[in-house]
Amino acid sequence: MSDTQKHTKLNVPNLRFPGFEGDWESCELCDIAEFSKGAGISKDQRSSDGNPCILYGELYTTYLTEIIDEVVSKTNLDPTGLVRSKANDIIIPASGETAIDISTARCVLQDDVLLGGDLNIIRLFNQDGRFFSYQLNGVRKKDIARIAHGVSIVHLHGNALSHITVNYPSRSEQEKISSLLSLIDQRIAIQNKVIEKYESLIKAINKRHFKSVREDISLSSIKLSVILSERKEYCENDGTYPHASLSKEGVDRKSERYDRDFLVRDKEKKYKVTRLNDICYNPANLKFGVITRNKIGPMVFSPIYVTFEIATNYIPEYIEYYLTNPDFVRYMLKYEQGTVYERMAVSPEDFLSERIKVPSLQVQHKHAAIISSINRCLSTERKITDGLLQLKQGILKQMFI
Repeated sequence: MSDTQKHTKLNVPNLRFPGFEGDWESCELCDIAEFSKGAGISKDQRSSDGNPCILYGELYTTYLTEIIDEVVSKTNLDPTGLVRSKANDIIIPASGETAIDISTARCVLQDDVLLGGDLNIIRLFNQDGRFFSYQLNGVRKKDIARIAHGVSIVHLHGNALSHITVNYPSRSEQEKISSLLSLIDQRIAIQNKVIEKYESLIKAINKRHFKSVREDISLSSIKLSVILSERKEYCENDGTYPHASLSKEGVDRKSERYDRDFLVRDKEKKYKVTRLNDICYNPANLKFGVITRNKIGPMVFSPIYVTFEIATNYIPEYIEYYLTNPDFVRYMLKYEQGTVYERMAVSPEDFLSERIKVPSLQVQHKHAAIISSINRCLSTERKITDGLLQLKQGILKQMFI
C-alpha cells in the first residue's frame, strides 16, 4: 500500500494499494443501482429444510459482518411471489430501533436466497457489492442514519436511500479492498470461535466442580455471611478515589473526564467505597448475572451497588468463580423482591443468608489456578480480536472516502 495523504485531488483516499491511480467516481446510489424490497417471511415460517432465506432481524443477530456467504435459515413456503436474491445484492433493514442500528448493510453472495419483508434491496450495476456494503457500514453510516425517520420504530425507505452519495474506484480496486477486509473478517470470526471455546471450557469446568462441591457429604454448609461482610464505607466526592462502573465485564474505572464532571456536579454526594478483591453486585440486576470482583483497587461508585469484603481465610478468585457461576445466580433469584422487572432486587441480607459449601484452601487454590490460567488465555485472545477490529476500522476510515 502507498500513502497518498499529500495528494492534491479531493476524491482520493488517504491509503491506497500500489498500482491504482486517479480520482474515484462520486454519484448517488440510484445512478449505479436499482432498488426494491423483500417480501414477507415471518420467524415462525422458518423450517429445517426448503429454500434458504434471510429475515431482516437476522441482520442484527446472525449476520454480524458485511458479507453473507452462508445462509443459515430455510423456509418451505411456496416461493411464488417471494423475492429472490442475485449474488452481489446488498440488503439493509427497512426498520429498526435506532437510526444508527438501521445503517446495517450486508452483501449476499448467493443467488436465489429468499429475502424477507422489511428489507431494502440494492442491486448494483457492474460494481462490487462487498465494497459498497463496507462503505455503507463505514463512512456512509451517519449519512444513512440522517435519512431514517421515526420515534419508537425507525424506518428507512429505498427512495431516500437511493440518494445517498457514494464514492468508488474501478471494479478491480473495489475487489482488492473488499478482499482485504473480508480476510480480516474471516480472521475475526476464527478469533470469536476460539473465545467461545475458552468460555465454554470455563463454564464446563466450573459447573462440574461446583456440582461436586455441593454434593460432597463431607463438607458442611455455611452461611455466606461467614465468608462475606458488607462494606459500608462511604466518602465524599472529593477526588480521593476514581469513579467505578459495574458491569458483567467487571469493575472498571470511568474516564478522567467523567471524574472531573462529577467533581463539579456532585460535590456533596456520598459515594460507596469498594476495595481490591471486594465482591460487588447490583441488587436490582442479579437476573443478568452482574456479580463481579474488584480487581483494580480502591474506587467509588453509586450507593445503589453492594460491595462485600471477603474473609481472609478464603481465596478471592475462588469465591468470585463460585458466586458468578450461572447455577448459583439462578438459584439466588428466589430472593428477588419487587414487581417491576427493572427493580427486582436481591437484598444484601438475603444474599448473605444463603448457605453454601466451600472446600479446603488447597482445593480452592487448585481450582482458582486452573480457571485463572484459562482466563489469561481468554484475555489474550480478546486482545487479538480487539486489535483486528481496530485494524478493520482503520482501513474503513483510510481506504474509503
